[in-house]
Amino acid sequence: MADPTNHNQAGEVAPSTVDQQAPSVAEEHAPSTDSPEATDLPTANAPDPKAANPEDNPNAAKPAAASPKREKPVAAAKAATGEKPAADEATEEKPAAAKAAKKEKAPSVEDKPFVEFIEQDYLPALQKAIAQKGVQDLQVSFAKQKMSITGFESAEECWQIIGSWSEIGKRQFNLYFPDEDIQGKKGFSCNEGKKPSTLESFLIDERKITLDLLVYGLVQRLDGQKWLGRN
Repeated sequence: MADPTNHNQAGEVAPSTVDQQAPSVAEEHAPSTDSPEATDLPTANAPDPKAANPEDNPNAAKPAAASPKREKPVAAAKAATGEKPAADEATEEKPAAAKAAKKEKAPSVEDKPFVEFIEQDYLPALQKAIAQKGVQDLQVSFAKQKMSITGFESAEECWQIIGSWSEIGKRQFNLYFPDEDIQGKKGFSCNEGKKPSTLESFLIDERKITLDLLVYGLVQRLDGQKWLGRN
């Protein structure tokens, strides 16, 4: 049997493997000989768009432009109309609220009208303080009458607190308010079954008279007279 004739023996040229596998790729990407033309084939010499300097490399990626900061609708509307933001408004409202709170503060008992203060606040507090000293039969009244004091005669009447106890009328004291004002002049007198003693000044060195001070001052004066407790 005769051997088959190969290409070399027949005088034929075997086709190239590269030409058989990628003829179309070579033809498609082959540069034209007439004019220069850029291709889309990647090359090792092309600069990296992220690393190259934009000024020297036109292929460098340009940084994305920062988007403008968006204002909140309410803040933008207030800025357009010239209004201040809520934080400033809250800051301005705080001092105003503090001032309003001070104005709304309840007045002290000493700011009451004179007669109202004596009847509603001073007399009950005085009776309680004297009772705590052991006096259980205290009789207290508040009246406007003439001052009957040894060595002192007055045709004018003034408000007085009259207190008495121990066999009713044996011990008596008078607290005078000629100015009808607890911050004004005040006098004191006392007696034991006799005419009242001479008029004494009362709490003249105090700049401001309070309810507690009025009670304390009179209790101390009666205690000094040895009328309270075990005296």
